Amino acid sequence: MAAEVDQWSAAAVQADGVLQPEEVENDDGVYDDEELNEGEVNGNWTPQEKALHEARLKAKAKRRLRKSSSRDSARESLSEAVAGEAGADPNSPKGKALQNHDRKSRTGKGRGLPKKGGAGGKGVWGAAGMVYEMEEPDAKDPNYDESAQGDTVYATVVPELEEGELEKTVNPIVQEYFEHGDTREVEMLLKELNLGPHKYEFSSLAVSLSLEGKASHRELTSRLLSDLVGKVLPESDIARAFDKMLKDLPDLILDTPEAPQMLGQFIARAIADHALPMNFLSRYKGRVDCDHARAALDRASVLMSMKREMVRLDNVWGVGGGQRPVKHLIKEMNLLLKEYLVSGELLEAEHCLRDLEVPHFHHELVYEAVIMVLESNGETAIQLMVKLLQAFWKSGLITLDQMNRGFQRVYDELPEINLDVPRAHSIMEAFVDLCFQESVITKQLRDACPARYSMHTDTRLNVKCSLLLGQLGDKIPIATLGSHSCQPRLVNL
Repeated sequence: MAAEVDQWSAAAVQADGVLQPEEVENDDGVYDDEELNEGEVNGNWTPQEKALHEARLKAKAKRRLRKSSSRDSARESLSEAVAGEAGADPNSPKGKALQNHDRKSRTGKGRGLPKKGGAGGKGVWGAAGMVYEMEEPDAKDPNYDESAQGDTVYATVVPELEEGELEKTVNPIVQEYFEHGDTREVEMLLKELNLGPHKYEFSSLAVSLSLEGKASHRELTSRLLSDLVGKVLPESDIARAFDKMLKDLPDLILDTPEAPQMLGQFIARAIADHALPMNFLSRYKGRVDCDHARAALDRASVLMSMKREMVRLDNVWGVGGGQRPVKHLIKEMNLLLKEYLVSGELLEAEHCLRDLEVPHFHHELVYEAVIMVLESNGETAIQLMVKLLQAFWKSGLITLDQMNRGFQRVYDELPEINLDVPRAHSIMEAFVDLCFQESVITKQLRDACPARYSMHTDTRLNVKCSLLLGQLGDKIPIATLGSHSCQPRLVNL
């Protein structure tokens, strides 16, 4: 700006300090020739007049420069506006800026009224004469008056379980149910959960876990579905769960090869327990392409077509565990031991014992094994039974308490057994000693084995021996005194 002002002043002042008449204008934009002519007439300038005159020239030059620049900018903005209206993009930043500028008044005109008649903007009351309707109170309003609105009911909101958390939550519930077998506890736990639209997956998860378990687990699962239908799980959700499992059979077979037959038994049992609709099987006629699903449905239809199907299906899984009669369990254990004496296969015997699912009744197996040893002839039965008990003891299948109870029962009945088996005492002593050597029984249990003729103290032994020698005299050789015949169990002869 200073350089431009100097150029204007230099152009306006001649070498002798006289300003050309056509290049000076007054404050109104009109050139003032009279004032300049007076300066020319006088001819001589004082220093003060010269400085004042130069200052005026600079001020006028600045005003002229500002006016020319404002005219140029106005012409440029007008040309840009016309070009923008013709072909500019209204969505561009420049077009938006022009639109925003167009909203403002450049003329300075207007009546000065409020926007939208006073009804717009933030924190205004609205237009004059507006009537407000009665609004319902909002409970979330911080100014909500609870006492003025009456009693307030508070509800506990349980968040809905996500699909990934469902399996982690349901699996422990089902596993615990397999231990206690209480369907009411499962019902109570499910009511506390918000399964949402994934409620049907509880049935499919329970059945899948039972397929990998025991027969008693499958029986408990069938009872669970029967007790939960209509209370926690509707019939449609259970049907949807079995539909899903029929589709997932190719994956279930990888872990459980017998999954199609088991799933068919589940379907038949659920229909008999009214957990599935009666027309569940008919919906799949002619619509099944998977061979595994077809096998499961065929198994269910065969079970449903049997005589007295509703009664027979109650035992489709068998009566498992401690619910079996004692006579039946004893018969099964006797059969197990007899098959083992013939085949000598330890793994098969262990598998059969585990399938009985009666760990609290394993003392009966020990009792029956010892009885078979006492009634048998030869060393083969003794060696095989010791090997069997040793394998069960090392695997933990028979506990210390069960082992002690089994042997103690034989100890208590040994006098009666001796009536049928005269050599029972000697066989029992040999068997107990061999079991102790193989670490099957403890030393206390070995010492508790009753002898046919017991001795309490060494003094009694000496007295008995002296009486025996006094009665028989020299009829008994002296060499026999240290032999086995003078042991305490032979003193009373």
